Amino acid sequence: MTDTVVAGLLAGYGLAIPVGAVAVLMVNMTAATSLRTGAAAALGAATADAGYAVAAVLGGSALAVAVRPVLGPLRWTAFAILAVMAARILVRALRRGPDTAEDTMPHRRMTPLRAYATYFSLTALNPWPAIYFVSLIFGRQTQQPMNGAQSLVYLCAITFASASWQLLLAGGGRLLGGALTSRRGRTVTAAVSSCLIFALGLHMAVG
Repeated sequence: MTDTVVAGLLAGYGLAIPVGAVAVLMVNMTAATSLRTGAAAALGAATADAGYAVAAVLGGSALAVAVRPVLGPLRWTAFAILAVMAARILVRALRRGPDTAEDTMPHRRMTPLRAYATYFSLTALNPWPAIYFVSLIFGRQTQQPMNGAQSLVYLCAITFASASWQLLLAGGGRLLGGALTSRRGRTVTAAVSSCLIFALGLHMAVG
């Protein structure tokens, strides 16, 4: 059973650790709001990862066949959402400038519930977790088939790994927000983050 836990943790961290557009956006949002809101966003992303893992265990290779025909549209839909968010951050940062009294981040009205739903949706729109988990779990099943208990432990380990990493990112975003308290610092952060979000989202769409 220990081998199953380790395999699940490695699978979860392997998917979550590479920082993509959604992760950058979450760090930006947490820096502008609160750790509670950032944690809700992190759990939303982790829930989507867990959902794909569960679907992969239950559906196996059939899931890859189902997702493949809409792989392109899903990627471009996710990119469109990210591009709009990036543009909104950049436009507000440039329009208000570093010396205005208004906050440069467009996240002030983001509630924990809305953050959870938003980041769950953004993560779920990315089809790569489905392909990743189907390939990984299919390979594991061919080498060492898992029974019901092992599958449950494996899924719990994946969920823990994803959630712990996403929460670490959210906490880092909150610390970043505490360090960059000046208006100029917030403007620079908004501009850099928007560019990163757009670039990473485009890479996801065309990669």
